[in-house]
Parts: sequence; structure tokens; C-alpha cells
Amino acid sequence: MSKESRTPSKLEKILAAGHFGVTSECGPPRGSDPEAISEKAALIRNHVDAVNITDNQTSVCRMCSLAACIRLKTLGVEPVLQMVTRDRNRIALQSDILGAASWDINNILCLSGDHQSFGDHAKGQNVHDLDSMQLLQTVRLMRDEGKFLGGDEIKRPPKMFVGAAANPFADPYEIRVSRLAKKVAAGAEFIQTQCIYNMEKFEDWMKQIVDRGLHEKVYIMAGLTPMKSVGMARYMKNRVPGMDVPDAIVKRLADTPKEKQAEEGIKICIEQIQRLKEVKGVAGFHIMAIEWEEKVPEIVEAAGLYPRPEV
Repeated sequence: MSKESRTPSKLEKILAAGHFGVTSECGPPRGSDPEAISEKAALIRNHVDAVNITDNQTSVCRMCSLAACIRLKTLGVEPVLQMVTRDRNRIALQSDILGAASWDINNILCLSGDHQSFGDHAKGQNVHDLDSMQLLQTVRLMRDEGKFLGGDEIKRPPKMFVGAAANPFADPYEIRVSRLAKKVAAGAEFIQTQCIYNMEKFEDWMKQIVDRGLHEKVYIMAGLTPMKSVGMARYMKNRVPGMDVPDAIVKRLADTPKEKQAEEGIKICIEQIQRLKEVKGVAGFHIMAIEWEEKVPEIVEAAGLYPRPEV
């Protein structure tokens, strides 16, 4: 893997220098109050290298990712712009990429997006003019060749570190590594995974990635979500598609007194990071403490990932 940064992204520079990268995420508010983003950012800003802003996650309408990323930028926090293909055609996608670049937003995560039937506007139209693979190719074309999809030249191309998501646990498991290879071929430079609970399965997935040499071509950031309770563990095990929560984790939380379950969930998350640090090919950690951002500093410090390196 090239160890030189191609963009001004601080996240890319940290990964290129061989440090474990650390990212987290903020869900924008269901309203126009900018303080909702500022408050979340203040909790985590000193403990992570960049903060993802989700793009109408679960198809629920929220403040747009781009505006929330600009808010982070003005606070001196490095944003990762999440962009789904569900809601925009190729003109709007490229237009938003240029808008983000004009604010020096240097990281983008290219996603398909959850189906609108999951959200609060079930009758909304799916767009998917491009899919997530084609969006990766589009950002790389705009950046590396300075061209729009239509072929015209871009006067000042965007300089973005380009990422994608991967779920090692989705069915069918057999195609997971090939699907990742396709995203790398399409232009992904970093990957943030779905949250990991089944460590053995994740380690097997990583071994296949290393066997194919993909870890030399892309930075893999392992996704983690601390459990708040046994109820959350059961819900994620039984109700969230593509999630793999082993019985042992559910049992461990169930055997913990109710008032101590959140603490135990944090402990499990820290143990997972310690174990994942030893897994060949893991380049960093994406800590998704959903509406629990105040716990991110504790996790980062206890996992030996603090202070964050300067680059």
C-alpha cells in the first residue's frame, strides 16, 4: 500500500504514517438546531481523528450530512461526509461533492443507503441512479482525472480520501471478501466495517483479506458499537439485518446486574479493540456509540489509543 497521502485528509495522513486511525460518528438532528452537532462534536473531538456524519440513516429525514459536516469543519473537527445513492441522481451527487470540496471536506464515505421502507417516508422514491460502487468510481474520476461523469473537465477537482463500508457478516458470507475486492477495484481507499461482535468470524474474514493481499491496497477500520444493555444486545441479534451477535455476549450481559450492564458493554468493547489490535490488516477503529458519544473518550483511552498522534 502506498504510504504517501494523496489528499489533505488528516485521517489519511495518520493511516499512511502507520498509526491506528480512530473515527466516530454523529447522527444529525431531526431539526435545524446547530447545537445538536456542536455538543456531540465537543464530547469526542480530542479522542478521534475524524467524525462521520450520517446521511439520513435508516431512511429517517434529518439535517443534511453536508451542512453538518460544514458545522464540524467550522469547529475545527475533521468530518467524513457520508453520502448515499438512495436520494440523489448523478448530477446531485457530483454537485454535493463539489460543494463539500469547496469547504475543504477531505473525506467521503460512499454508501447505497437503507431502503426507504425502513424510515419515516416509506412512499419516498428510491433514486439509485448510481450504486455505491459507481459512486466510488465517480469520486475517483473527479479527483484523479478532474472530470465529471459526463466527460467535461472540472476547474478545481475535489481532493477527497475515498471510503466505503463493508459488512463481514451479511449473507451469503462466501462473497464478502470478493465484494470488498470490488469496492477496492472501484476506488475505495479506506473501509469502515459494520459493528463487530462475532470476533472469530471477523478474524476469518480478515485472514481471507490478508491472503488476497487486499490489506495492502485499502485501510480497514474495524467497526465497534458498545452495548448499553442486554435488551440492546437481543434487539441487535434478532432484529437488525446483517448483524451477528454471539449468544456468549448476550449471556454475559444477561448475567450482569441491570445497573452494571452499560459498564459491562463498555468493557466488552474495550476488550474487542485490544484483541483487534493484534489482527493483521486492521488499520484502525470506527467507534459508533449511537447517542452515547460521551463514552467514546473512555473507550479510546482505556484501549490505549490516546493521545491521538499529530501529523
